[in-house]
Formats: sequence, structure tokens, C-alpha cells
Amino acid sequence: MITVTDIVKSYGSLEVLRGVSLTIAPHEVTAIVGASGAGKTTLLQIMGTLERADSGTISIAGTDIVSLDDRRLSAFRNSHIGFVFQQHRLLPEFTAVENVALPAMIGGKGRGEALQLASELLGRMGLEERLTHKPAELSGGECQRVAVARALINSPAVVLADEPSGSLDSHNKRELHQLFFDLAAERGQTFVIVTHDEALAARAHHVFHMSDGQITDN
Repeated sequence: MITVTDIVKSYGSLEVLRGVSLTIAPHEVTAIVGASGAGKTTLLQIMGTLERADSGTISIAGTDIVSLDDRRLSAFRNSHIGFVFQQHRLLPEFTAVENVALPAMIGGKGRGEALQLASELLGRMGLEERLTHKPAELSGGECQRVAVARALINSPAVVLADEPSGSLDSHNKRELHQLFFDLAAERGQTFVIVTHDEALAARAHHVFHMSDGQITDN
């Protein structure tokens, strides 16, 4: 599903990634773990096309994303990749269903169709009674479920998550982790999760460990 080969990334004189190579299997939950500053988030951002590497190659679902220009890269990102961040990054002025529908509308779906899809996804997340609530009216766990639904609205092959449960309590954390595994099994999606959570890493189908900008073992 994802093949990363010899990725190098520096910011000025700081070398953050030092020849990272890994392969992510499809339809599984893969965890990337390591100390703060190991380069995990930078690697995830490059895999998700939010950053460009200085050198190296990345293939996602058979597409060489390094060769894409900005316009084609943006279109590929919208249709193939979903993102879940530690802080949900929902737009505060929009309701839950509007937040989820936005990527679908950006992708070309009509407003009515996008809102219908968003409503169905939020129902799958157990939020059918919260569609018209804005983020300030939702709990932290509910906001993260809205963020997951937003990541799924365009049926991406890959979902990338950066410490998605870092701000949640134990109950909401367990529920969110279970949701990832359920979705991987039911929808055949590939999840790549940067995490410090040992329980999540222990459940993952595969774990990569990072240190000082390199994969140390897998």
C-alpha cells in the first residue's frame, strides 16, 4: 500500500529524517513509535503529502507521489488520504455534519450529497444526535469522532493519524482505538498511527520504532 524509500528531510542544518525506508501493508493498523523529536510526525506529514522530502521516493497505492505537481498532489491527497490530528482541528463556526461534509464538497460532491454522507458517517460513529452541534458543544471524545468521520468522508485508502488519542481520557481513548481496528477490518482501509500509547502499539498489526530520524527496528 505504502512504500517509503530513503527519505531525507532537513530544516536548515537540522537533519530530521536520515534515509527512512519502510513498507506499510494494506488493510492493517500500523503504529510508528519513538521518543519526541525522533522524526515521527515529519515522516507522517511527508507520507501524507503535507510536506515534501528533500530526497527519496514514496509510492501510495501504486502512485509515485514525489513526481506529482502541487495541483495533482492536492487532488490525490483529497481523494486517497485522510488525516486525524491530536487536536481535532474542527472549524468552530461549522456544525459537526458541516465539518465532516467539507472535504467531500471540496472533492466535487454537491452540498446535499455531502451532507447525507456526513450524516451517515456520524451515525456510524454514534453521533446521530449531535449533527447540528458545533465543536464547542461537543466533548473531546465526540470532537475526535467527528474528526475521524471527516477523514473518512472521501473513502480514502489510507488514514494517517498523529497522536489521535493523546488528549482523550482512558474511556474515549479505548473507544477510538477500537474504532480504528473496526474500520480497518470492515472497510479495508489502511491506518498509520504515530503514537506514544503502548496499549495501541501492542494491538497494532505492525510497529515501526524510530530514533534520531531513522527506523531502528520493525
